[in-house]
Amino acid sequence: MAEFKQVIIVRADLKLSKGKMAVQAAHASLEAYKKAEGDAIEGWEATGTKKIVLKVADEKELMDIYNRLKESKLKPSLIKDAGLTEIPAGTTTCVGVGPAEENHVDKITGKLKMA
Repeated sequence: MAEFKQVIIVRADLKLSKGKMAVQAAHASLEAYKKAEGDAIEGWEATGTKKIVLKVADEKELMDIYNRLKESKLKPSLIKDAGLTEIPAGTTTCVGVGPAEENHVDKITGKLKMA
């Protein structure tokens, strides 16, 4: 049986507070879930809804990962902040992807460090 997970990738250079990072990760999780397909959702829910939060250095690296995920047909979600608290409106904060098969996601995100 395939393993499934969801991955959230956040920008380290923004130095978000823990609360702000949690909110951005929640947005990314929800938006990524909305794009997931039936078998992946069912498999993910049946195996504990595994999630992992990883980090990248900056927006350039985040966009590189986002584009690679899109090219691999994984349907990532790009999150931009509304600008009501810590950072300017439209700031790209994170990317969410999955639930999807773990081995497919890991081909692109497997070398990233935990946030």
